[in-house]
Amino acid sequence: MIIYSVTVNIDQSIEQEWLQWMKESHIPKVMETGMFYEYKLFKLLVEEEQGTTYSFQYSAKSIVETNKYLQEFAPKLQQEHAEKYKDQFVAFRSMLESVD
Repeated sequence: MIIYSVTVNIDQSIEQEWLQWMKESHIPKVMETGMFYEYKLFKLLVEEEQGTTYSFQYSAKSIVETNKYLQEFAPKLQQEHAEKYKDQFVAFRSMLESVD
């Protein structure tokens, strides 16, 4: 199993509107690609001076699906997010592999 993890620090002034948009628009579009079979959403409990941090973890069966997502779908979805919330967020992406 591969986890595609996206960590986003969002400006607190738009946090609730952004979170609603993520739940109602962005996450469904990611899941509609068919590359992931589930996702989990977490809010970091650490208090930060600027913004609030969330972690989105999308589960894929293998690296093949994750790479296909990154090549075929991610650029458009990331651009849409960047245009909508320009200068109001910072994102960090990583891939993790399950080591049972």
